[in-house]
Amino acid sequence: MVDDVEVPASQTLDRGIRVLEHLATTRTPQSIATVAAAVGVHRSVAYRLLRTLEAHRLVERDAEGSYGVGLGVVGLSRAVRRTLQAAATPELARLVQQLGMTAFLVVRDGAEAVTVNAVEPRDSPAHVAFRPGNRHPVELGATGQALLIPEPPSADDRPELVAARARGWASSLGEVIPGMRAVAAPVRRPDGPAAGALAVIFVDQTVDDEVVGPVLVTAADRVSDALG
Repeated sequence: MVDDVEVPASQTLDRGIRVLEHLATTRTPQSIATVAAAVGVHRSVAYRLLRTLEAHRLVERDAEGSYGVGLGVVGLSRAVRRTLQAAATPELARLVQQLGMTAFLVVRDGAEAVTVNAVEPRDSPAHVAFRPGNRHPVELGATGQALLIPEPPSADDRPELVAARARGWASSLGEVIPGMRAVAAPVRRPDGPAAGALAVIFVDQTVDDEVVGPVLVTAADRVSDALG
């Protein structure tokens, strides 16, 4: 019988990635024994994996001998975000020109959604000023919902997120900035999770979200294709 489970090409690399994923998820220093149990390997194997990752600064060890994510991962993350911004910037400009609204790129930083780039209309008589660096809880707003769309459904999901998953884009009114409406769509990594989200924000509540939403999806999909 042929096993339907895909076997990784490199077992060692697969285990190392799972170690990093475990440390990133827990977000607190972990003992070698805890890492071994989480990844499903012998303690000696976990030790070798951790020491190799430590040598590349992808994990770091504290005074008690526990391990957490290292600064090397931060450098890799920044490189990925620079690539994301390079792919997203032309699409933000296109959205501004097409919709006449402020467009921006958001990424997830732990439990928060963070704006990393924004483009404002130059010839619009009135628009919303939105600056990079803005943060809000990831469970709020259209951008937060968009970042969560690719994640597996949960019984705790808000009805707004369930609806957003069904149509592929999210909408919110006044959840982050009072009186402001936002529409957003996820930019997906090649392996599925959200790399970020493209969004527009505007005041006019007469704008039809059903028109704006698909435009955001098309733009976000182009950025996803560029990342692939």
